[in-house]
Amino acid sequence: MQNLVGTHDQKGLPSWGPFTKKYMGISHIANSEQGIRFDLSVFPGFYRRKVDIPSVMWESGYHPWEASPDLSYYSHRHELEWKDQVYADIAYASAGADIRLIRCKLVNRTEAEQNLVLHWMASLHLPQVHSHGKVLQIVEVEHPEGAVWLDALDYEDLVFATPRITDRLVYDGLYRAEVRAEQFVKGSGIGMGFAQEKGDQVSYQINLSQTLSDAELGLRFRLPKGESVRFSIAGHWAGSVELLGTGKAEVVEVNIGRCLPGTLRLDLIAQSEGSRHLELDGIFLVERAQKDLVKFNLVSTNVHPELIQGPVPNSLILQYEGIDHVYGMLWQFEDYEIKQYHTDELDRFMRHNVHHHVHPILKGEGEGHFTNVYLRPIPLSAQSEKTLYGMVTSGSLDEVNRVIVDWNVESPQYLNAFVEGESKIAAFEHEVQPEGKQFAFSQQLLSATLLTNIVYPVYTKRSYIRHYTPGRWWDCLYTWDSGFVGLGLAQLDTQRAIECLNAYMTDPGDTQAAFIHHGSMVPVQHYLFLELWNKTQSKELLEHFYPRLRQYYLFYAGKSEGSATRTLQSGLLKTWDYFYNSGGWDDYPPQVHVHKQKLRAEVAPISNSCHGIRIAKILKMAATAIGRLQDHVKEYDNDIASFSSSIQQNSWDEEAGYFGYVVHDQQGNPTGLLRHESGHNYNMGLDGAYPLVAGITSKEQEDRLLDYLQDPSRLWSPIGLSTVDQSAPYYRADGYWNGAVWMPHQWFMWKAMLSHGRSEGAHRIAYTALGLWKKEAEQTYNCYEHFIVQSGRGAGWHHFGGLSTPVLNWFAAYYRPGTLTCGYDVWVSTSEFSKGNTSLYAEIRYFGDSTHEHTIIACMNFGHQYRVLWNGQEIKVTSLSDGTLEIRLPGEIEGRLSIEALE
Repeated sequence: MQNLVGTHDQKGLPSWGPFTKKYMGISHIANSEQGIRFDLSVFPGFYRRKVDIPSVMWESGYHPWEASPDLSYYSHRHELEWKDQVYADIAYASAGADIRLIRCKLVNRTEAEQNLVLHWMASLHLPQVHSHGKVLQIVEVEHPEGAVWLDALDYEDLVFATPRITDRLVYDGLYRAEVRAEQFVKGSGIGMGFAQEKGDQVSYQINLSQTLSDAELGLRFRLPKGESVRFSIAGHWAGSVELLGTGKAEVVEVNIGRCLPGTLRLDLIAQSEGSRHLELDGIFLVERAQKDLVKFNLVSTNVHPELIQGPVPNSLILQYEGIDHVYGMLWQFEDYEIKQYHTDELDRFMRHNVHHHVHPILKGEGEGHFTNVYLRPIPLSAQSEKTLYGMVTSGSLDEVNRVIVDWNVESPQYLNAFVEGESKIAAFEHEVQPEGKQFAFSQQLLSATLLTNIVYPVYTKRSYIRHYTPGRWWDCLYTWDSGFVGLGLAQLDTQRAIECLNAYMTDPGDTQAAFIHHGSMVPVQHYLFLELWNKTQSKELLEHFYPRLRQYYLFYAGKSEGSATRTLQSGLLKTWDYFYNSGGWDDYPPQVHVHKQKLRAEVAPISNSCHGIRIAKILKMAATAIGRLQDHVKEYDNDIASFSSSIQQNSWDEEAGYFGYVVHDQQGNPTGLLRHESGHNYNMGLDGAYPLVAGITSKEQEDRLLDYLQDPSRLWSPIGLSTVDQSAPYYRADGYWNGAVWMPHQWFMWKAMLSHGRSEGAHRIAYTALGLWKKEAEQTYNCYEHFIVQSGRGAGWHHFGGLSTPVLNWFAAYYRPGTLTCGYDVWVSTSEFSKGNTSLYAEIRYFGDSTHEHTIIACMNFGHQYRVLWNGQEIKVTSLSDGTLEIRLPGEIEGRLSIEALE
């Protein structure tokens, strides 16, 4: 796990992959320091008719088709004539660290001849200012030997005179007061209202290597014209400096005299109510006579390459300014033309110019550039197919020339790359029980979507990373979605899931962010950790993640410095101060009401506190396993008892049979439940049932809520669990979450049902979801966000690899041999399946209610009868399908589970 420390990147992946934010294809990290990406996409089309541009920003006719977890192979289907009449399967495969092969399989299933085309489209992309959607211009600092430059973010500490609730949970993993700023060194600086208030302070340690006889201290900054900020200088020097704005980046200098080598402290303290628009780039220390040698040079944003003829026919080399390697392309088709598009986008511009046959260079809006290798026409007779191969590679000019010259499409190196990639997919599909094969294709599509929904660059913690996004429309971090991304990845590749979890962890003692936060504060990372532990029993995993998850928990539970989640006298948690969404369910009725009526300061939802309880229970199990953290265990027990008491005392509505949002007075004291204008409890929905997830209900409460989950007039719909009770007066058919079925909270309730011994209800959730997913995926080839109760059809983003991933978990639990699935309160100390998955030995520790039965699911190899022993005694089990065993266990603290196939 040491390679995970200090990084949030997917370190285990290659530098080539489907990282684009423009047009689907293959991408390469061209410069990791500056976040520069090279893209090569292949656009299919009809000759002199139309081109299908595979935009990743809307439904554009392509579908993720297959992918291996290591991204050494993946493919997309491009539908030219729906459905599967005329299409192109574009596949990418690794043939070495810097070589990617391309296979274009063109298929004509019609009775007419077709003339097709392929556009190889190469481009270079610089990071953008996310809020503005334009290229981020940066500068490089140049200074004489002996001088020192310090980025504004290299501070020892930054303190606002009036503390902010985000001081120790800065959004998106930014530093406190960090802004992304144009024409700054590395594109970042200090802003966010810093120096607006008197007493705001930033402190630096300057390491000077040699004596400066007459030193000049420079501050580079930007302020709107006419505005000013005044700082006092303390530390190694005393004085003051005033910053006057011109609207541009400026430097103000202060003469500070002789400076000896060593570590010098510098404090800048705001002295008056200043501008809230200050942006500070950094500071420098230089010999006064050499101050003019300190320069800030704009880094080139030129993405127009030099086109170099390749060493063999049908090849081309691209040299981009500022990139220390070149890109080479090779294609297997004789009729082609090299064209160039000078524009930022092709979606409209290329379509508009599809009939410009005579112009090799077409100019549109913006500074972007696309190099187009235009293969045309490609004739395809009726009921036929044709496969064309190609390659893209990177390296020095000599290396690229050598790879191109040596290329041979018939060589085993190239042919085996696709064979090996496809064999990984085939092997994955083969390891499925017979009853599960009906779902295999829909699982394939979701797996491909999840694995290829990865983008570069995403900026966090002063670095550019590869990041699994729920969908490319969300080109950003997203905490709760990424927890579910990890849960899905855990079914495909454990290492990918571990790195996904690590992306949202921060090192212990991080004063900038207790964890990486973006969006809904639902702590799915703790649930992901438990799933990974129960899969691996890795002590290294436990030791690495426990302190990071604890840091996350302490902030979430309102126990660490700066957290504002636990400010109410009732002791209930609320996360409104950090994001509008308590549980990720955007238009959940009581949540909408709270914001509309401006009640965030006085109303607490229930799911926040329930998650606090559950993740405390998860960490209690982890601390117990570590064995030296009894003080932590006691703390978790106290927290669990406190949160549970707060919920039970203040939230239960006997009449409705739900737990309600709790209203408080201005002093934070609870005054009652939030009610709809009709008088009904406003929380008739999944939030109102969340104490089932926490495991803190009485027997009566448990029975009523579990019954609601299976009641067709309440939460159960023909397609799964509705987010809102269908009998509630505020239920609607046209909402985003209200009137829809989503997978993530169904996963939480599915696990709760296993924990409460309601295995039939758990299976009903899973089997219904798998069938729903199968039907929509086979009909549209899309992987949607959610499903409309009224119609049963998919809706939302069409290539969604985030909150929809529980479908992969349910499939694995019931149909993939070698899978052991438990409820929330089970800690698997040891588990070992035999090579053929015909036996299992597991030691488990149960942390739940000792009076409670709970259910585990063991998915074994099919074609056998099984004998199951619990602590040496044979027990009865339910066989859900050939090889899938549903095992109800008593609430014993520890036990040994043995499963063996009978001869």
